[in-house]
Amino acid sequence: MPTVTVGERAITVEPGTRLVLAIEQAGIAIGHRCGGYARCTTCRVKFAEGEPDVMTAPEYAKLKERGLLGEYRLACQIVCDHDMVIAEVPFTLGSQGWTDTGPAPEPTVTPDPVTHPRAELESA
Repeated sequence: MPTVTVGERAITVEPGTRLVLAIEQAGIAIGHRCGGYARCTTCRVKFAEGEPDVMTAPEYAKLKERGLLGEYRLACQIVCDHDMVIAEVPFTLGSQGWTDTGPAPEPTVTPDPVTHPRAELESA
């Protein structure tokens, strides 16, 4: 079972758990203002270890559009299938002063759960 570590918090999650939901399970109120559809980037994270080498086309497109490609990943588009260490969660309920983190993300990656190597997405 994968372990997700954020700061001093480490939790074991079921394989296939969306990273955004795993971070919430660790007690961190991560933003997901669009509900986990790769439209807003408030669930962006920076990896210290275990960054997946694949991504969804919606994640690639949104990160490229916002100039964040190669620096951040979208937790709503990542499935926990191995151990991961998150270095930074920049948008949280407390850091942004929101009244809520956004609509609850679905248990599975949306809108398109198919992942691709980054090089494949860059050449498309």
